[in-house]
Amino acid sequence: MDIVTIIISGIIGIVGGFGIAKIIEKSNISNLIKNAKKEAASILKDANLEAENIKKDKILQAKEKFIELKSEHEQVILSRDKKVAEIEKRIRDKESQISNELSKAKKVNDDFESKTLEYNSKIEILDKRQTEVDKLHKSQLQQLEVISGLSAEDAKNQLVEGLKAEAKSKAMSHIQDTIEEAKLTAQQEAKKIIINTIQRVGTEEAVENCVSVFNIESDDVKGRIIGREGRNIRALEAATGVEIIVDDTPEAIILSCFDPVRREIARLALHKLVTDGRIHPARIEEVVAKTAKQIDDEIIEVGKRTVIDLGIHGLHPELIKVVGRMKYRSSYGQNLLQHSREVSKLCGIMAAELGLNVKLAKRAGLLHDIGKVPDAESDLPHALLGMQWAEKYGEKEEVCNAIGAHHDEIEMKSLLSPIIQVCDAISGARPGARRQVLDSYIQRLKDLEEVAYGFSGVKNAYAIQAGRELRVIVESEKVSDDNAATLSFEISQKIQTEMTYPGQVKVTVIRETRAVNIAK
Repeated sequence: MDIVTIIISGIIGIVGGFGIAKIIEKSNISNLIKNAKKEAASILKDANLEAENIKKDKILQAKEKFIELKSEHEQVILSRDKKVAEIEKRIRDKESQISNELSKAKKVNDDFESKTLEYNSKIEILDKRQTEVDKLHKSQLQQLEVISGLSAEDAKNQLVEGLKAEAKSKAMSHIQDTIEEAKLTAQQEAKKIIINTIQRVGTEEAVENCVSVFNIESDDVKGRIIGREGRNIRALEAATGVEIIVDDTPEAIILSCFDPVRREIARLALHKLVTDGRIHPARIEEVVAKTAKQIDDEIIEVGKRTVIDLGIHGLHPELIKVVGRMKYRSSYGQNLLQHSREVSKLCGIMAAELGLNVKLAKRAGLLHDIGKVPDAESDLPHALLGMQWAEKYGEKEEVCNAIGAHHDEIEMKSLLSPIIQVCDAISGARPGARRQVLDSYIQRLKDLEEVAYGFSGVKNAYAIQAGRELRVIVESEKVSDDNAATLSFEISQKIQTEMTYPGQVKVTVIRETRAVNIAK
């Protein structure tokens, strides 16, 4: 029973405790609800206050914006009213001005009409007077015809004829005086122009020689150049066409040839061979070929540099190459390029003095002797050949005519032609500028080579030792050893019968057979 009582008491206690806990919890919840309501009421009140403040701010901002827009609108209206007022003022001014102009125009029109009436009345009076004057003049003419016994037309013709004769006499006298004065003045001016031109261009000319000296460091090099049994020097002479003289002259080798291009190729090739140290026939042929190509490039460069120095533009590349080749040609002992440059400068100065085209004159002066450097022999005179080249490469008609007419082969058609002729004479006529002997000597050597080229099988021909020897290189396939001796005799006989020369000419025919194979 005690246990039951204890259990019941415990249950009653638990139930009572739970009830008390519920009562306490309910009390706390009610307090929390009250506090939440109070806080919500406070928040709502604060929100209402903040909303009222925001509303007031927005209303104030709206009022300020309205006032601002209203002010801007009023300013726009004021500026528009101001512009309208200015336009109205200008319109009123224009109307006033137009009314003034109309009043002035009306006044001018009235004056014009009054003057027109006045002039018409005066014209009528003048017409009447003119009629009276014509009658009086006619009566006077009739009286003069009666007195003189001539009609008015006859008297007029006599007077005109008399005046014509007198005027013609005076005109002829004036023309004669003018011509005499012009001749005197022209002679003086021409002398002045030529003297000034010569004084302003005084180029020194060096006469081209037919011999070049190649300096070496020691005489040991001479043996290497000669080679075993002379094979190197023979190969070098055969490849270049230049006679190489190795004598007792210390540290020097002489290169002899009338053609400056060949001589220069031989000199440069020999310099390369000596510098490189490898001297044998195959190497000699290779170096000579490369040197010949180098000389061709140098000729083009010389031509370009010359036209740039003289201020000549638009020259055809082939003509530039021809100008470069002039460096290695001479005219009566005078270097052709230096002569052409001098003539070009003289022509430019003289054209400037005469008021002509300076650039065109310098162009014609530079090209006037291009016919002296042909690629192949021609029967035409060098002036006509040069004119054909100039026409072929698009030069102007004045330039072509000046080139062709500077030795009077054709008629001169412009003032440029006599200028070229005069300047060419000035450049060549100076003491020491030219040597007639050298030109004929070179021509003789060329003719000597041409005789050899006239035979079949001849590959190359070189006149050496001042024309005392002719070396002929033949093609081994076409000329045998026996035929070589016959060819040498035939060439010598033709030279003896067709040419005039001092002393004697030795003809040497060279035939070489080569067998070439390539190992791969």
